[in-house]
Amino acid sequence: MNRTHPHVAVVGATGAVGVEMIKTLERRAFPVGKLTLLASVRSVGKTLLFRGKPVVVKELTHEAFEGIDIALFSAGGSISRDFAPSAVKAGCVVVDNSSFFRMDPTVPLLVPEINPEDVEWHQGILANPNCTTAITLMALYPLHQAFGVKRIFASSYQAVSGTGAKALEELENQVGQIVRGEPVTKEVYPHQIAFNVLPQVDSFLESGYTKEEMKLENEGRKILHHPTFQASVTCVRVPVYRSHSIAVSAEFERPISLETARTVLGKAPGLDLLDDPANRVYPMPLHTSERDNCAVGRLRLDCAMTNGLVFWVSGDQLLKGAALNAVQIAELLLKSSH
Repeated sequence: MNRTHPHVAVVGATGAVGVEMIKTLERRAFPVGKLTLLASVRSVGKTLLFRGKPVVVKELTHEAFEGIDIALFSAGGSISRDFAPSAVKAGCVVVDNSSFFRMDPTVPLLVPEINPEDVEWHQGILANPNCTTAITLMALYPLHQAFGVKRIFASSYQAVSGTGAKALEELENQVGQIVRGEPVTKEVYPHQIAFNVLPQVDSFLESGYTKEEMKLENEGRKILHHPTFQASVTCVRVPVYRSHSIAVSAEFERPISLETARTVLGKAPGLDLLDDPANRVYPMPLHTSERDNCAVGRLRLDCAMTNGLVFWVSGDQLLKGAALNAVQIAELLLKSSH
């Protein structure tokens, strides 16, 4: 791998996360020697700007990875399944944003602020966690280090952009339709999302939980290196454009103090502590949108649990939940000995 000026590819370049990946590479001054943008046939020929210059989107094929050092994938699980092995065969390292490889024991699952050392054992593919998992763990991990987390009960408040660009359009259209007194059209979600909340994100499992709800426990165990970590989660889609929020009640092994909790959260990288309820200061999706850092607040001792802490965390799921985390993994790759 060329570590000084790597040739970087973005797969799924025209999607919501792909566009953020390109912006994030530029904003963080990632030392891109050459940028290749790959997407499906229908996006071929489109141009996207990188460092002020147009880059033409090329077709994603199995032969497209020759000479590429790092490929950031964000085009869905089936594309990752089909094309990541071809990229690895061509000598490229893949950072995959889909869920396809996350629980594969041969693939590191990384949040760079939490488990950067896992980059060293990759075999050509590294995985980005689920957006809600990443944002929750940004606040939970520093507390886990201080007090040792046993289990959490959580509810998510997930923005529509987590579903993609069409979901953003659907919310915008529905708001307009309701204001004009027109019938509401639904394509992306099974129910109206405007002025409503949907207690379903992803498909249901036999247990009654959804796939999305189990990701926090399964991925959390892997990222935290904590095989007995438990998470009971309800994921909810809310009519917010961007940025997910999660209300968490966490139970710890050791006695917890608010003062220590505030201190460790205040020092945590990638996290802002916004916790002054008397002055109505707490994290909100409106303020974490388009920001790299997640924010945590509403800290209080849990009145229904011993050694329990309640907190509210908010973060941009297109950034820390996706594009930013992927670029940070790529930054780790440049520094790693592997």
